[in-house]
Amino acid sequence: MKNPLLLMFGIMVVGLVAAGLWDAIPSIKTTVHALLDPTAGALLDWHLTFGFILFVALLTLITTIVQKYGTDQNALKALREEQKLIQQQVKEHKADPAKQMELSKKSMELAMESMPLTMRPVLYTSLPFILFFRWFGDYFTTNPAKILGMGWIWAYLLLAIIFSSIFRKIGKVY
Repeated sequence: MKNPLLLMFGIMVVGLVAAGLWDAIPSIKTTVHALLDPTAGALLDWHLTFGFILFVALLTLITTIVQKYGTDQNALKALREEQKLIQQQVKEHKADPAKQMELSKKSMELAMESMPLTMRPVLYTSLPFILFFRWFGDYFTTNPAKILGMGWIWAYLLLAIIFSSIFRKIGKVY
């Protein structure tokens, strides 16, 4: 992969175009519904709240597994440890703005170094997730409901953050 950012951008554009043509090209919508209605739809129809929680947990678990095995965990761990050391040094040099600026620059370089390492999982999951979110939008348009007292998108984000934290900690994903 010569330029992972360009490839990721391309895949995301394809996903967004597909999502944008959701109603204009019925075969996109029909195909996604044919796949998700009998699976995710059945789970949500069984019990909206528990089905939603279970489905978000499953999606987050899949994403975490893809993240763990789609990245170089040793390299990411080393970069994160180095970033922690730099953060400690920044705190130690509060009186020296020049040193803090130097350390901040180094920290930014490390962040840029870790970005290509973390892009591969995004490549694998972006298109399915964009289409999944369109399907979710359709489902909750025809079945309006609140989940955990909020709209589905907010409930999804909250639950995904919680499950992701748990799964990343258990799986030692960096």
